[in-house]
Amino acid sequence: MMNFVVKTIANAGALAVAVWLLDKITLTGDSTGKKIGTLIIVALIFGLVNFLVKPVVKLLSLPLLILTLGLFTLVVNALMLLLTSWLADKLDVSFHVEGFWTAVLGGLIISVVSWALHVVLPDKD
Repeated sequence: MMNFVVKTIANAGALAVAVWLLDKITLTGDSTGKKIGTLIIVALIFGLVNFLVKPVVKLLSLPLLILTLGLFTLVVNALMLLLTSWLADKLDVSFHVEGFWTAVLGGLIISVVSWALHVVLPDKD
């Protein structure tokens, strides 16, 4: 259970950095508390998408991943971020990613920040 909480906090932090750095990734809310709550909800959606959908997409795109020496992972990460944005819109959560290239850059930022936070945060179960 602790591992799940740590990963959710790391995803929320990485999403917050992406929202802060990129103008076309938006998160709206009346107060800081509502923004933090929205970030946690989006982090849960993002974690669920990465847990359920990403392995299937990676398996289906395995030839492209091999051909591009793994660079196609950036496209897969962008698609997962766009899917998270779409699901957040359907669930009436105020998170939006505008455009594919913004999603690519956002996915890259989220990957780097999430990796750094996983190094720093404890990983116990």
